[in-house]
Amino acid sequence: MRIIVGLGNPGKKYEKTRHNTGFLVMDEVIKKLEIELDKEKFEAIYTIYKHKGEKIYFVKPLTYMNNSGLAVSALMNYYKLSTEDLLVVYDDLDLPVGKIRLRESGSCGGQNGMRSIIDLLGTNEIKRIRVGIGNDKLIPTVDYVLGKVLPEDKKAYKEALKKASEAIIYYLDNDFSKTMSEYNK
Repeated sequence: MRIIVGLGNPGKKYEKTRHNTGFLVMDEVIKKLEIELDKEKFEAIYTIYKHKGEKIYFVKPLTYMNNSGLAVSALMNYYKLSTEDLLVVYDDLDLPVGKIRLRESGSCGGQNGMRSIIDLLGTNEIKRIRVGIGNDKLIPTVDYVLGKVLPEDKKAYKEALKKASEAIIYYLDNDFSKTMSEYNK
């Protein structure tokens, strides 16, 4: 079993913001796999996808970014999922727009959704795909992450969403180490 979580904020107001990058990657994945998030429980929407006999949980927490750990920990506890099987996808201010980075562990890097998950699961040994949204030091961080991608960045941003979704699909058939080797280029 594996659990793949895309972080974001629910609701129309946040739909196309930089902070919804994890949700947007998840949308790409479910579109490519021709599935839908058909369950709502644990303050999340999710589905259980069977891939070559393995259950894969695709999840979007509905707790708002800063409390993502509430939904993730509740779902993992209920289904008895291990943090070894968890992969989280989210936006990263420290990466340029268009770049993705896969890591097996690390700090939250100031990303509050990841901080919530690390705090509630009690470990930073969590696989993650960070998708670059860039940063503008002249704009307060909250305003920047809750803002929309600039027109001049849209092409690179969409490529990053696509690449992150492809990494997730690749991961379904490969271990994470091999996935990192393939997509951290």
